[in-house]
Amino acid sequence: MNSSIRAEAVGDLSLFGMDNIWIILLKVLGIFVIMVVMTLLTIWAERRIVGRMQMRIGPNRVGPFGLLQSLMDGIKLALKEEIIPKGVHIAVYCIAPVVAATTAFLTFAVIPLGPTVSIFGQQTPLQLTDFPVSVLYVLAIASIGIYGIVLAGWASGSTYPLLGGLRSSAQMISYEIAMGLSFVAVFLYASSMSTSQIVAAQANVWYVVLLLPSFIIYTTAMVGETNRAPFDLPEAEGELVGGFHTEYSSLKFALFFLAEYVNMVTVSAMATTLFLGGWRAPWPISIWSGANVGWWPMLWFFGKVFAFLFIFIWLRGTLPRMRYDQFMKFGWKVLIPTSIVWIMIVAVARYLRNSGGLDSQTLLIFAGVVLLVGVAISYALEIRKKKSDELQEQAEFDAANEEFNPYAGGFPVPPMPGQTAQVSRHVPVTVPATPINPGQEQ
Repeated sequence: MNSSIRAEAVGDLSLFGMDNIWIILLKVLGIFVIMVVMTLLTIWAERRIVGRMQMRIGPNRVGPFGLLQSLMDGIKLALKEEIIPKGVHIAVYCIAPVVAATTAFLTFAVIPLGPTVSIFGQQTPLQLTDFPVSVLYVLAIASIGIYGIVLAGWASGSTYPLLGGLRSSAQMISYEIAMGLSFVAVFLYASSMSTSQIVAAQANVWYVVLLLPSFIIYTTAMVGETNRAPFDLPEAEGELVGGFHTEYSSLKFALFFLAEYVNMVTVSAMATTLFLGGWRAPWPISIWSGANVGWWPMLWFFGKVFAFLFIFIWLRGTLPRMRYDQFMKFGWKVLIPTSIVWIMIVAVARYLRNSGGLDSQTLLIFAGVVLLVGVAISYALEIRKKKSDELQEQAEFDAANEEFNPYAGGFPVPPMPGQTAQVSRHVPVTVPATPINPGQEQ
């Protein structure tokens, strides 16, 4: 079987589970190294990009262009003296960062990095494993990873970490639902929950075109899932000091730091796999016959992942942090209802296609545009109502702050709360019409 045929056969699940043990170990090691290197590069890129946005230089001393700064920071955290508070639950306190970090790495096991290639003469797909419900596996592992944050907040024996852990659990519940619902449209259109088969189903057109509302919902929910600005409420410095990891230091804090950036890479890889064709080359590179075979697809894949990571960094350097009530309202009242309506539209489109009715792709694009316009109109009406309420409150405030005459009733009256009085230094004095003689009654 030649390489082009093998590339198209990647969606075949029978290719998995046939590797030798040394190839499996090599893939595991490769995923670990890729995740660590991606984390170091993301931290460096974040400091450089945000520094450029804020007209600063950023790291530029350690290594060429400061590329080794992240590595030095990791070594520093690992060698720092660890401070453990007296009131912690020591077992859970130590296990929590391990849970957060290991689950972040486990999610990447089902991400396809490329087609089938030859490794030391052995034909194997560039993916550790795959099975019929691999996307549900990603959701399950992501849900388990939240336990690391919640347990860290509880085990610290402090108020602010506990509040950060509770916020993270509420955040996971609300935005995990929206994320899962955004996957349903992909399942309906690809007729599979396997990541490799979803990539194979996007050979002609990427799902970002057909399922644009699902893509927008997922990209919004993935920022909330990773606790990144403007959704970084579990570690809001202005309210919770440092959030769930306030009482952590040294290597344990480094594990939380690593978990956050690995999760960023993982959700970016999932967005690439589900909506941007996975490892498939973008147009016009896809015109080249060898673009989607061999090792080249890894370049296209990580190029798309880095584009998502840049958006993460861009949001952090641009948007302010939301209030917690705004954050939860956006998840429950905007993302989830929009996801449900969009799933119904996709289900109708698939039924019409299977029954030989209207062209489902045209119907999906039209329905997606209508849905986005509806969301934009409802958002505009909400802003208009908010401005109207603000103008009414301002008018009431101005009416309460009107100047008044404290001597209008003949006696000085103190101002009410919110009122101001202009008191003249010259108080009028009533002079009698006739002079008062000594002994005359006044």
